[in-house]
Amino acid sequence: MVMTASTMLPLGSTIPDFSLLNVDGKQVSLSDLPADKPLLVMFICNHCPFVIHLQQALADFGKEYQEKGLTVVAISSNDVSTHPDDSPEKMTEMAQASGWSFLYLYDETQQVAQAFKAACTPDFFLFDQKHQLAYRGQFDDSRPGNGMAVTGQDLREASDAVLAGQAVGDAQKPSIGCNIKWIQGQAPDYFTGVSAE
Repeated sequence: MVMTASTMLPLGSTIPDFSLLNVDGKQVSLSDLPADKPLLVMFICNHCPFVIHLQQALADFGKEYQEKGLTVVAISSNDVSTHPDDSPEKMTEMAQASGWSFLYLYDETQQVAQAFKAACTPDFFLFDQKHQLAYRGQFDDSRPGNGMAVTGQDLREASDAVLAGQAVGDAQKPSIGCNIKWIQGQAPDYFTGVSAE
């Protein structure tokens, strides 16, 4: 299983704008979300074993931290012509089966993924109350097959800090996962890897 790492977008970056279709059929834009609350954007998909490894943990994290005041949004940007398991219909099924309470948006053109410089699934971008990037990195050290428990420690610590209005440390480990499945001929210039999944 070939692994792709986060691009580690510069801290302090302003959140890119977006307007995408949610699994409930409604269009959701950045302007629809609270402008003064921290926001977590997760690039995930249905089929990736790294995401499946975190499937229940993401459900638990979403419920817990939305209650604490964090806005949580997931985005799937994969090319469904090559990966039909990531289609909007399958996304709806996945969200319902997983108990995901957060928004799960479909980035058909992949323009949003490129605006974030998202590279892998899962890829996490945590923005503070001013919607400036405070954390981009891993959920925790657990990976499929490495025997480490899924705790969400890294993202939890960063989220707790942001919700408390505190700075997140600069020592952030990149997320690791399958690369986003780019539409043929449209891979961004920052994309350098190929994943087997």
